[in-house]
Amino acid sequence: MAEKFEHYYSVEPRSKLKVRYLKLRLKNGHEYVFKSASGVYAFRRIDKASKILIEHAVIDGKRVLDLGCGYGVVGITLKKEFPDLEVFMSDINKRAVEFAKINAKDNNVEVEIRWGDTYEPWQDMRFDTILLNPPVTAGKRVWMKMISEAPEHLKEGGSLQVVAFHNKGGSRIKEYMKKIFGNVEDVWKEGGIRIYRSVMQLNSKG
Repeated sequence: MAEKFEHYYSVEPRSKLKVRYLKLRLKNGHEYVFKSASGVYAFRRIDKASKILIEHAVIDGKRVLDLGCGYGVVGITLKKEFPDLEVFMSDINKRAVEFAKINAKDNNVEVEIRWGDTYEPWQDMRFDTILLNPPVTAGKRVWMKMISEAPEHLKEGGSLQVVAFHNKGGSRIKEYMKKIFGNVEDVWKEGGIRIYRSVMQLNSKG
């Protein structure tokens, strides 16, 4: 597990740079091509959970944060599918941020991409929707921080949506989201993967 932690949830990946071209095909038939990089999550193939999040997330409002964006699949695709969205993206991994910027340019989208750990790049900003495919292998302190600090960065009525394998840590994530927000629901279930959604309310901890 420590090796996986170093592999992609780190500031400077140690692995020698290798680049792949990956194709994403959505259920609506739209196709996108991304450059993935070694040392970044889902290097060899586009993550199934990310694809499910793209296709089934409930987009509340216009301002969307793709937290832990990797090489940019979720945020860039959503911007292409819904051009009116204001999309913001960030990652702790500098190589991920570099390739997210490359993919944004290659896919001809205008999104704001910043480097930094969890919400550090967005200290004074609030969003309508925060989307997260959590780095479970980085340990619970990381994903718990991403959830516990989310209310500070959500507008009232906005939501945090997390995609995870329910029987591989997802159930704990869901329970923690309910603890922080006071509410949680499943908005999609597919092949053991679920999208959990918590809504920012006045009584939420943020």
